[in-house]
Amino acid sequence: MKENYCLQAALVCLGMLCHSQAFATERRSHLRPSFHGHHEKGKEGQVLQRSKRGWVWNQFFVIEEYTGPDPVLVGRLHSDIDSGDGNIKYILSGEGAGTIFVIDDKSGNIHATKTLDREERAQYTLMAQAVDRDTNRPLEPPSEFIVKVQDINDNPPEFLHETYHANVPERSNVGTSVIQVTASDADDPTYGNSAKLVYSILEGQPYFSVEAQTGIIRTALPNMDREAKEEYHVVIQAKDMGGHMGGLSGTTKVMITLTDVNDNPPKFPQSVYQMSVSEAAVPGEEVGRVKAKDPDIGENGLVTYNIVDGDGMELFEITTDYETQEGVVKLKKPVDFETKRAYSLKVEAANVHIDPKFISNGPFKDTVTVKIAIEDADEPPMFLAPSYTHEVQENAAAGTVVGRVHAKDPDAANSPIRYSIDPHTDLDRFFTINPEDGFIKTTKPLDREETAWLNISVFAAEIHNRHQEAKVPVAIRVLDVNDNAPKFAAPYEGFICESDQTKPLSNQPIVTISAEDKDDTANGPRFIFSLPPEIIHNPNFTVRDNRDNTAGVYARRGGFSRQKQDLYLLPIVISDGGIPPMSSTNTLTIKVCGCDVNGALLSCNAEAYILNAGLSTGALIAILACIVILLVIVVLFVTLRRQKKEPLIVFEEEDVRENIITYDDEGGGEEDTEAFDIATLQNPDGINGFIPRKDIKPEYQYMPRPGLRPAPNSVDVDDFINTRIQEADNDPTAPPYDSIQIYGYEGRGSVAGSLSSLESATTDSDLDYDYLQNWGPRFKKLADLYGSKDTFDDDS
Repeated sequence: MKENYCLQAALVCLGMLCHSQAFATERRSHLRPSFHGHHEKGKEGQVLQRSKRGWVWNQFFVIEEYTGPDPVLVGRLHSDIDSGDGNIKYILSGEGAGTIFVIDDKSGNIHATKTLDREERAQYTLMAQAVDRDTNRPLEPPSEFIVKVQDINDNPPEFLHETYHANVPERSNVGTSVIQVTASDADDPTYGNSAKLVYSILEGQPYFSVEAQTGIIRTALPNMDREAKEEYHVVIQAKDMGGHMGGLSGTTKVMITLTDVNDNPPKFPQSVYQMSVSEAAVPGEEVGRVKAKDPDIGENGLVTYNIVDGDGMELFEITTDYETQEGVVKLKKPVDFETKRAYSLKVEAANVHIDPKFISNGPFKDTVTVKIAIEDADEPPMFLAPSYTHEVQENAAAGTVVGRVHAKDPDAANSPIRYSIDPHTDLDRFFTINPEDGFIKTTKPLDREETAWLNISVFAAEIHNRHQEAKVPVAIRVLDVNDNAPKFAAPYEGFICESDQTKPLSNQPIVTISAEDKDDTANGPRFIFSLPPEIIHNPNFTVRDNRDNTAGVYARRGGFSRQKQDLYLLPIVISDGGIPPMSSTNTLTIKVCGCDVNGALLSCNAEAYILNAGLSTGALIAILACIVILLVIVVLFVTLRRQKKEPLIVFEEEDVRENIITYDDEGGGEEDTEAFDIATLQNPDGINGFIPRKDIKPEYQYMPRPGLRPAPNSVDVDDFINTRIQEADNDPTAPPYDSIQIYGYEGRGSVAGSLSSLESATTDSDLDYDYLQNWGPRFKKLADLYGSKDTFDDDS
């Protein structure tokens, strides 16, 4: 029976697609033996058998956005095994089952309980099955079917942007593409015309147009001028349903800006500019500004300025201020009111960048006339020359006129001028100037050899306005006078070899000498060398002038000997070529030296030569050996003396008792930890003939007897001192004699104070010395000196 089952399905569609009329259809599918009697061969001849399907479905459709009061019937499910007795139960599962789609488990009717939106979900996949109502046993296998949401035109077109921005050059040709706008429709483009869009322009005509199918905006008018209108507001509409009535639409805004091109030449707003400049203005100073207006912007509006004509082209210049687009007229050279009072210039303004497309609109330049008036000013004096050069001879007397400088007032007033020398340029005060006529004079003789050129500066100022001042450099050349005699160019020294009388004289000079002169070349070379007249017939040497400012010294004889004379002083007279000539006598030292057979110098020391003749080498060696032996003996003797040991016992001849030893070191008070140790003194005799060893410690030490020390408050000081003396006499380790130590320094910070009684009588003291009266007769004098003040006053 299971092979005969079938399922009947019915589809009821509500509404007509074109006329929105509701209708319902019911379709019934009978079970058909789709798989019985149909075989397929698989791999290797295997026969495959397909299973039988219980029902066959078509798609169900439901219109979106249904707003009726009752749920919409989507379709009906029915099985052939359903006899209507209610034993079969229909079950629905899948997407939206139970929430959006519900099924009547008895009749199999499927309803949509909610409004559907195709733009949110276009279709739903569901599973249907017939089961036994009592046992829930499946009577047929489950089958899948689809419910599609049918589209209606419920979404208007939407543009990608709410506002578009676009640029197009001004004066573009008609039909130039500006921008493309695009809209989209959420409706189904495959069903009807709900998503078919058409573009149109609502605002922006007649300047722009839009293509209906593509949304491309193009220019519609020629020669649109940016300078007339720069921005345009365009509104574009997109409408669905192919643009027919009843379609939905959307709009967008397009802001179109015309970009600039260089289609306008610069123009001056006026034909003549009037300017003025003071004659006191310095080059580079601004005179005025001109500006040509160009409605273009950016690089298309850049303007450059040039002077193309006029009588002031050499005196004035113009530059371009690119920030303000102005031409700046500046002074190029100084002007003079007294010479010319007005100038005229022709200034041209031209575009920097020219577009060849609009060359026919040219020329892209303009000219204007600039008239400049020169204003009179109180000018400083002017020297007749930019600089002066004067000459003066050296050694000229003070007050000698060097030269003159001259200045005048260029103004019509022609004020008187006063001259002065800049003190910073004449620190040594070599010159002075007449303040009225400008004559420069010397104040002291000048020396060309110290300074050949002197540079000073001269001021010229108006008498009535000292601030109007001019300055001029003056170079003064000191002319040379032959006031310096020539002298040796270097400290020359000649050498001649001693020889016998029979040896021929050499033709080579002993030394070649030259001279130098501090004077100028006109008063210097040529130099003349000669011997003084009193020794012109010198028997030993002669001088030959080489006539090239040098001279050679030659020997006139041979047989020079160091034993007879080892040094010769030759005076040489040098004269210059000045007028009048000057000369000086220079001394040349010539030494007689020992030479080898080839004439090479060996020695020029006369003492060494005599010593060699008196003592032989053997004698010198013997003398040195004796000296060395004596030094060795002395060293040995000293060494033996140091090794001699000092005796351990002090004998009588070494008795130093009762000697007075003076030590210059001073005690350091309570802070002195390095005071002199008196225990290191010697005890030569000892007691009862005992001779102590200096290198060993005494065998016994004296222990003071108890009971001999008096009480601290004892008044018998005499007994106390006698006891101490007896203890010291019986102590073998005590010094053998009294020692006097003087401590004049207590050290810093001593709490005991000074031990000296000096000046104590002149100071006020709070100490009470009355106890000294009880110390016995030996302290009577001290008690009188330091007694109570009352007693002292009564005695006085």
